[in-house]
Amino acid sequence: MGEVGYLTMTSLTERAAETLIADSAFAPALPGFVGAAVDLLVSRPGLPGSLTGSLVTERPRLRHGYLTARSPRIAVVSGPPSPGIDAALDRLTDDLALPQPLFDGHGLTVLEQASDTVDPAAPGASPGWATAGVRVALEAGLDEDGLLGLRRRWFLAHALAPVLAAAFANSPLRHGRPTGWRSNRQALRRLPPCTADPRADWAARVMDAPVARDSRTFREWTRSGPGGRPDPADLTRHLRTFRPPVAARRHLEIDVADRQPGAGWRIPVAVTAALMDDPIAAARALAATEPLRTIPGLWERASRDALTDPALATAARSCFVAAYEGLTRLGVARELRDAVATFIERHVMRGRCPADDVLERATAPYRH
Repeated sequence: MGEVGYLTMTSLTERAAETLIADSAFAPALPGFVGAAVDLLVSRPGLPGSLTGSLVTERPRLRHGYLTARSPRIAVVSGPPSPGIDAALDRLTDDLALPQPLFDGHGLTVLEQASDTVDPAAPGASPGWATAGVRVALEAGLDEDGLLGLRRRWFLAHALAPVLAAAFANSPLRHGRPTGWRSNRQALRRLPPCTADPRADWAARVMDAPVARDSRTFREWTRSGPGGRPDPADLTRHLRTFRPPVAARRHLEIDVADRQPGAGWRIPVAVTAALMDDPIAAARALAATEPLRTIPGLWERASRDALTDPALATAARSCFVAAYEGLTRLGVARELRDAVATFIERHVMRGRCPADDVLERATAPYRH
């Protein structure tokens, strides 16, 4: 076979790149470990070059995880894979407090919102715009078709994605003004349908995604001819910048929640992990999301309308109740379960998301 040695090739053909992506998509493992990352949106561009430089190869180590920067306005605190939800949240809570002296030293403030809400007319306001999210990392599952299989978990992650995106939408403003979307962050993305072959799904998505700072997709790049094809290092960089709602990074990465106010980032981590890892909750979530499969434009509706959409609201109520019950079965701490219950009562049961609170505050001065 002419492409057996693709791991050591200096350039990648289209077929070799697809094979490499598919082969490295998942590391099958029994569900149970949980990881998370929280984006911190700062008040203006100004994160130090040691975090943002294009040649940065080492991430500053925190007590448990790492600190990196996705852009001059987004710092990321990522926790390690941990045995269960409580351990993951405790470790990330520890780490989130540690970068504050760094931000203070550069005159930066971490915003509570998931998007830039600064009025452009305000003194010192920055024209920059960014959005922040919460990512959940879970084991891929076993390489089988059963209850704990990665194929079922891949499908479930996609079924849950629009429901969770709607429930946790919290970026409705740009420069302090409503944009018409409850999640600007998710409005900029898309969620392709999934098939029974997660590895092929992932390979196709990576190949067809635009390359950063380029007008081509990675697939088009591999078709450039022997002298202009990407090499494995180029693929690694492309994978690092490709951020879809659901990703295969050896583990499953579910990136559908906007940053929540205060310690609210814990809620999407807990709910997502419970719905994915508790078998009873997972089965109920699949049943609750089944009616959504035939709705056209579902991702756009989740990003724009959130839980004001009746179909998404119905599915969310069932999913969040199932998640709460799953957290009980998983033995999660009472304080966290109470926080999830408060979110359900305040938002989900009322067909609201955190973005609705932001919009009410933003439009309050204009009410009569």
